[in-house]
Amino acid sequence: MANTGFTIWFTGLSGAGKSTLSDALEKRLRQHGRNVEILDGDIVRTHLSKGLGFSREDRDTNIKRIAFVCGLLTRNGVVCISAAISPYREAREWARQEIGNFVEIYVKCPIEVCRDRDVKGLYKLVDEGKIKNFTGVDDPYEEPEHPELIIETNTETIEESMQRILHKLVELEYLDASYLETPISTL
Repeated sequence: MANTGFTIWFTGLSGAGKSTLSDALEKRLRQHGRNVEILDGDIVRTHLSKGLGFSREDRDTNIKRIAFVCGLLTRNGVVCISAAISPYREAREWARQEIGNFVEIYVKCPIEVCRDRDVKGLYKLVDEGKIKNFTGVDDPYEEPEHPELIIETNTETIEESMQRILHKLVELEYLDASYLETPISTL
């Protein structure tokens, strides 16, 4: 179990809390000596998927690239955390099949709350007509049908969400119970 690689696949709308949860989970896992890599959607688009647009085909290509890297890392004992909107079920299912050790976590949050949290100003740009095909507004987000876990960031604290994630990973036998012993408040 200690060297088993796996991928946590956070999916949800922009502003739902995927990056925040990824950072907190990374910190907890590193406290236990795990090798962890985060593939954040914004960073991936800047480097690995530069030049891709936001058509369905380009979004699927982006997800396939993230899944490819997650698969490589997972096979080599790394805990990989993907924090990308990944709006389409079919692409997420493709990633699950390619990676194998895959835990889908739906970071669920009402769009109104995501808009209020919008630190990047993206929803405002959508409202001004400066961004088109924005997931959840004028492009669909297909909610996961059978994620391993649903985290509702509008009703849970980060600490509560982290506890639920860690319990799920212990239940799935990706982590041992010692991960539950470190106080969450140290995050």
